[in-house]
Amino acid sequence: MTAKRLWLLDVLRGAALLNMLAYHALYDWVYVFGHVSSWYDIGAAGCHVWQQYICWSFILVSGYSFTLARRPWKNGLLVAGCAVVLTVVTVGFMPSESIWFGVLHLNAAAVLLSWALRPLLEKCPAGLGLAVSALLFVLTNQVPQGYLGFETLRLCALPKAWYSPNWFWLGLPDLTKFYSADYFPLIPWLFLFWCGLFLARLWQPRAGLAPRVLRPLALVGRHTLLVYMLHQPVLYGALWLGHALS
Repeated sequence: MTAKRLWLLDVLRGAALLNMLAYHALYDWVYVFGHVSSWYDIGAAGCHVWQQYICWSFILVSGYSFTLARRPWKNGLLVAGCAVVLTVVTVGFMPSESIWFGVLHLNAAAVLLSWALRPLLEKCPAGLGLAVSALLFVLTNQVPQGYLGFETLRLCALPKAWYSPNWFWLGLPDLTKFYSADYFPLIPWLFLFWCGLFLARLWQPRAGLAPRVLRPLALVGRHTLLVYMLHQPVLYGALWLGHALS
C-alpha cells in the first residue's frame, strides 16, 4: 500500500501538520500561558504568512486527496465526528478558546458537499474549474470580515443585514457576538478546497516510496487526523508543565 501512495502529498500534508504543531505551541505559550515573545505576534506580517501557508497547504492537499478516496462520505462523517468532539471539549474545558467552525469542521463539510455535488463537479472542465475556484477564493477571501476582497485589498463592503442571522458556518458571522479560536467557514475556504480537487485532474505526482530523508514527514502525513486530535492535549500538558516549572 505504501508503494502505491502519492508520497509527495503525504510529505506536504506532514509538513503542514508539523508547522501547525509549532504554531499552536507558540500560540499557547504566548497567549494562553502569558509568556512574552520577542517575535511571535499573530498580528505581525510574518506570523500571518506562516499561518496562511499552513492552512492553504492543508486545505489544498485535502481537496486533492478527496479525489483519491474510495468512500469520501465515510471520511467526511469521521472528520465531522472529530469536529464535534473538538467543539464539546473546547467549549466545556477552554471556553476562551472555543472552536465552533474550525479546520476540521470545514474539512468535513467540504468533503460531504463535494461528495453530494460530485456529478456536477465532474462535468466541469478541470482547467475552468480551477480558474473559477481560485478567482472565487480571492474575491471572497474577506467575506467573513464584511467585504469582498483579498487580505487588505477591499473591493466593496457587503450589506450588514447579511450578517445579522450569524450564519458563521457559511462565512457570514455576526462579529459582535461570534468568536471561534479556529475559524474556517465555507466561504471562502470551500473554493480553495475545490482548487485542490480540480488540480488533481490536471496533475498527479509519481506514486511510490518517499525518499528516505522524507519518510518521517510522509509517515506523519498518513496519520494527520490522529495527530491533529492528540496534539493539543499533549502540547497543552507539556506547556503547562513547562509553565509551572519556569
